[in-house]
Amino acid sequence: MPYQLTNRALFKLSGTDAENFLQAQLSNDITKLDDNRVQLSAYCQHQGKILALFWVMRDGDDFLLSFSLDLLEVILPRLKMFVLMSDVVIEDITNAFTQVGHIDAAIDNTYLINQRLSVEIVVSDNTTNLDYSNQEEWSKTCIETALAEVTHATSEKFVPQMLNLDIDEIGVNFTKGCYPGQEVVARLHYLGKAKRRLFEFKSSEPLSVGDSLYCESSKSAKASGIVVSQVKYEAEFYCLATLEVAHKDDLITLNGVDGATLTRIEHE
Repeated sequence: MPYQLTNRALFKLSGTDAENFLQAQLSNDITKLDDNRVQLSAYCQHQGKILALFWVMRDGDDFLLSFSLDLLEVILPRLKMFVLMSDVVIEDITNAFTQVGHIDAAIDNTYLINQRLSVEIVVSDNTTNLDYSNQEEWSKTCIETALAEVTHATSEKFVPQMLNLDIDEIGVNFTKGCYPGQEVVARLHYLGKAKRRLFEFKSSEPLSVGDSLYCESSKSAKASGIVVSQVKYEAEFYCLATLEVAHKDDLITLNGVDGATLTRIEHE
């Protein structure tokens, strides 16, 4: 069944310099982008924190960028600011096209996101007769497959390693060359070790994106982690959240010592 992804913006980038422009702005290697796959790529500020997490897709000679809708008004002027004299046109086509998600389905003309999820870009006028499924199922599968999201509430909160984007270089390429924040991200990769990683949790009580994870055994001056995405599914609440790796097996509560208990979910 299809899922209408109403919470995502969509940009189209065209022009002879579009690929070089994206290569200089994003964390992944655009030259390695397949025609039928989504490439995860972080758009970072100069301190290495992620402003937006893009799903990048090829559309012939053009490129599509899908990301959280509540970041549209922040990201559009920032991208345009760096175009300068390049032959790059950036268009907001959010309303002209509908992003349709699919789970465990082989559908023609879709872009594969991961082993279970794919997205289809459809002219909005052609979607009026589609029967959409409940979006909670889509959100739950995103959490199960560790597909992170960056929204307005969490923009500039994470370096790519916190969202596991460096693992197998799924969202960061460490040999592609410079982009904003590259020095910080590379230094952590080569000289350090990520203290916080992305994990899946569940709780019997409500939670929200941006909520803090608290671990009493942690000596960190900062919160132990942050809720990245969440969904209520049947009787429980599920989320992806960052957490100090050293405390992944400790008691974790939400927003303080008296908050709801989070149970970490481990997938085989």
